[in-house]
Amino acid sequence: MTIGAEILDELRDPLSVSALWGRFTVRERSSSRGHRITFDWFTLALAALYAMNLVDTSTDGFIRRTHVS
Repeated sequence: MTIGAEILDELRDPLSVSALWGRFTVRERSSSRGHRITFDWFTLALAALYAMNLVDTSTDGFIRRTHVS
């Protein structure tokens, strides 16, 4: 699974970036992946998701999934 897909999987409800990073790192620690993803790579994946219109920010600044029809 890619980093972006894992982020989208964890983004079930609107979250702050730090809360989403917390969920992501808990998930990553329990995976069998041999290397850790840094915050830099996490934010790069989040920026890519934003550029693809798969996530957006709410008025309160939380990150949320967009609903593409």
